[in-house]
Amino acid sequence: MRAMDERYAGKLIVFEGIDGSGKSTQADMLYQRLDREGQHSVLLSEPTRTGHGKTIRDSFTGERFSPEEELRLFTLDRKDDLRNNILPVLLRGDIVVLDRYYYSTAAYQGARGLDWKTILCDQELFVYRPDILFLVDIPVTTAIERIRSARGGGNSFEAADYLERVRSLFLSMRYEYLHVLSGERPAADLADDIYGIIAGIL
Repeated sequence: MRAMDERYAGKLIVFEGIDGSGKSTQADMLYQRLDREGQHSVLLSEPTRTGHGKTIRDSFTGERFSPEEELRLFTLDRKDDLRNNILPVLLRGDIVVLDRYYYSTAAYQGARGLDWKTILCDQELFVYRPDILFLVDIPVTTAIERIRSARGGGNSFEAADYLERVRSLFLSMRYEYLHVLSGERPAADLADDIYGIIAGIL
């Protein structure tokens, strides 16, 4: 049995999307609402901010690693995250709201020339399948405008032609637990829809 097929007492809810899509906003809004509703949950993100994750984040504003090295670092960081952060929460029956997961690794490293389907298959040998996966989708032009407005400019992960390839790979993914939602909608309306979708599993 693959690790992703094993189940646990808690729930894993994942948000994916290109940079500027609003997925991090939605992950935070869901976490805040779960807290108000008395649901025990934690908000996590990948890459993490320590160890291998910090190494990856430090590269965002400098020279990027090769696709192969990025994949290696993301994989090591994810294994640490699963072992130290995600799995303990799930085993105690609580909810993990996760901002980015291995789908991002497939899309972003796949857009750099690696085989994205192979990445998915290799990651699924050790990850845990989410209960619900939200892909917050948005046109790249809109995403770039948001990035520039918020930060005054992007990094090497946020070039328009690169994000177009990333977005295309995200939209090529097919999972029965995947919900594709428009990131162009008002954030509050989108958050209500997201909460309505997860209400059935809480």
